[in-house]
Amino acid sequence: MPAEPDTLETDPDSAPAPEGERTLRIRPAAGAPMPRRAHADDAGLDLTSAEDLEIPAGGRALVDTGIALALPPGTVGLVCPRSGLAAEHGITVLNGPGIVDAGYRGPIKVSLHNTDLSESFGLRVGDRIAQLVVVPFLAPVLQEVDDLDVTERAASGFGSSGGFAGAPAPATAGTDERTEG
Repeated sequence: MPAEPDTLETDPDSAPAPEGERTLRIRPAAGAPMPRRAHADDAGLDLTSAEDLEIPAGGRALVDTGIALALPPGTVGLVCPRSGLAAEHGITVLNGPGIVDAGYRGPIKVSLHNTDLSESFGLRVGDRIAQLVVVPFLAPVLQEVDDLDVTERAASGFGSSGGFAGAPAPATAGTDERTEG
């Protein structure tokens, strides 16, 4: 059974991997499959459902994968949608990508959304539901400032780089009210 989020590991065999090591330690629940890559050079590890359930039309579900893991220090796990589920069935990761922090040791669950407004979607144990991509991250030191450096883009936000089918980018005069954030 996956550890509770606030449980500390005290087993000496479960000590964190040395800095820079590329080992992803995974603790599956009884009967839960290990995540795996469909192809050797895939970035994403397939995550599977550890439960049978039905996601109603337009609904959502928090789906248990039956695993807990220990990400290497300096990395983050991104829980991303599977393109086939999205394209063929309208199933996506609701908060995609979901974030798994390196210090988290609890169960990995995936918030799935059924965008189909007329058909429910059934999941069975072992169905591939999402993919986990592990990437390095930078934890910058925060510094409050009065001004930011000037760039060519400035505050131009959503849609500022152009439209669809080769349409020209909208004209901006320094700032754009469609700022990102």
